[in-house]
Amino acid sequence: MKNFNNKNDKRMEHSFISISATLAEPHLLKNIVEKLAGRRYDIGYGREKVKRGWQAIETSSIEAHISGDMNISCKSDFMQIPFVNCFLFTCIKGKEDGYQLTWASSLS
Repeated sequence: MKNFNNKNDKRMEHSFISISATLAEPHLLKNIVEKLAGRRYDIGYGREKVKRGWQAIETSSIEAHISGDMNISCKSDFMQIPFVNCFLFTCIKGKEDGYQLTWASSLS
């Protein structure tokens, strides 16, 4: 494994490091999260009266463990590191809509 923090390596002075994450089966994950976000009861926030042009929404958040790969690259070096991590997913629902995934945060 390449040490990206080697201060004596002159070629690292002006290089860029790219970091990305790939989730396992993201479309399936989105579908499952939106279904789990649905409640058996309606709190009623989605029917509140709001200013013209605005829309009242319901929110629902769930916690789930997600797997994927973290990809780190620097010039010609590349590392792929598998991960399993806990995320918090937040969905919103309008008055006439179903829940839609809008936000995800890592809990680590």
